[in-house]
Amino acid sequence: MLVQLSQPLLGTILVADDQVANRELLEELLTAEGFQVITVADGAAAVAELARTQVDLVLLDVMMPHLNGFEVCEKIKNNPDTYLIPVIMITALSAKQDRLESIKVGADDFLTRPVDRTGLLARVRSLLKLKQRTDELERAESVLFTLAQSIEGKDPYTHGHCERLAEYSGRLGEQLGLPEDQITALRRAGIVHDVGKIAVPDAVLLKPGRLTPEEWTIMREHPVVGERICAPMKSFRCVLPIIRHHHEKLDGSGYPDGLRGSAIPVTARVLQIVDVYDALTTERPYKKAFSITDTLETMKQEVAKGWWDPDIFERFVRLVSSGAAVVLSRAATAGP
Repeated sequence: MLVQLSQPLLGTILVADDQVANRELLEELLTAEGFQVITVADGAAAVAELARTQVDLVLLDVMMPHLNGFEVCEKIKNNPDTYLIPVIMITALSAKQDRLESIKVGADDFLTRPVDRTGLLARVRSLLKLKQRTDELERAESVLFTLAQSIEGKDPYTHGHCERLAEYSGRLGEQLGLPEDQITALRRAGIVHDVGKIAVPDAVLLKPGRLTPEEWTIMREHPVVGERICAPMKSFRCVLPIIRHHHEKLDGSGYPDGLRGSAIPVTARVLQIVDVYDALTTERPYKKAFSITDTLETMKQEVAKGWWDPDIFERFVRLVSSGAAVVLSRAATAGP
């Protein structure tokens, strides 16, 4: 019978404390458990170390010279490169205000001295497991984004399409006052909305002329395939409806489900407006790029046909007219 041994949970831990004895004690406790430990003597040194070393968890003393623990924690949590690193605050103080301040600056946990070995290791292991899962999730998302960009890269005429949709659908969502989770979903969907085209043969995907009815049947499956590819990602719960429904139309003539009106998720209605705009303002094998004026006039006619949400389109027009649409509007003059 084979015995499966559990793998030890390892990681690199940064300890910042201005007291030598405290640093040595924490280093001894953590290295004995197999962790790699880096120690620094003040807050400024901690920030500098984080800029050059990949760290999995940070233990911060509150009272330190140059930058105190609260200031360092705030810098960690406000930096997109480090905000997911768990932070444990350690202090000899027990005042309620210190705990509240730790929460305010985004600390993940709080310990008081003298540090209990069992309590410290339990917190460290728990936060490292969470960090490990977060890293796995980021890697999975990265694979999806790379796959989506590789599909886009097959066609030089759609270069930059995903990035433009991610940026501008997010801006439009903000203008509409959508919740933060929906804005995040829009930015993600901008990148992966067409990932289902991986299942579309290149002969169909890159065909310069009109598609036959049979080829259109194949092409119209890509939203369903894309949803299926992304479905295992729990963090993509709000992204899935956008992927599946970004080709629906208000009058029910879209695909894959023929949804009508408000049955189409608002986030999908946002992305489809930006998607159409980008398609019209970029050159494709079957057409020249439209000017911004002609694009908006064409879309206005399509709104009148009952294809796109008139309220979202009106907001979109205002955004374009305000000059805030530099990122997407640049496509109108950019070559493939």
